[in-house]
Amino acid sequence: MIKIYGMPTCPYCDYIYEQVKDRKDEFEYINIGENIRSLGTFIRMRDKEPVFDHLKAIGDVGVPAFVFEDGRISVDPADAGLVEYGSAAACSLDDHKNGRKGC
Repeated sequence: MIKIYGMPTCPYCDYIYEQVKDRKDEFEYINIGENIRSLGTFIRMRDKEPVFDHLKAIGDVGVPAFVFEDGRISVDPADAGLVEYGSAAACSLDDHKNGRKGC
């Protein structure tokens, strides 16, 4: 199972959540804004893992973040088989408003 750290106020996270919300056997979505323990777990991970260094340097939080069963951490949705918000395969606002599945 892939753990995903994110929060609903992040449009990138929200886009990922819509792709995984009905796939609970494959993904565990952890809302870091929901409780302090989840936030603390994410912050400790972000502070020690080099994958976040560039994001911290440019002022990004680093969510969504993906933690794989083998312990590998990524900030690239494609590594989890998901589509990144704003990519060519992503939905447009019109797609979303018109009910396109996965939007």
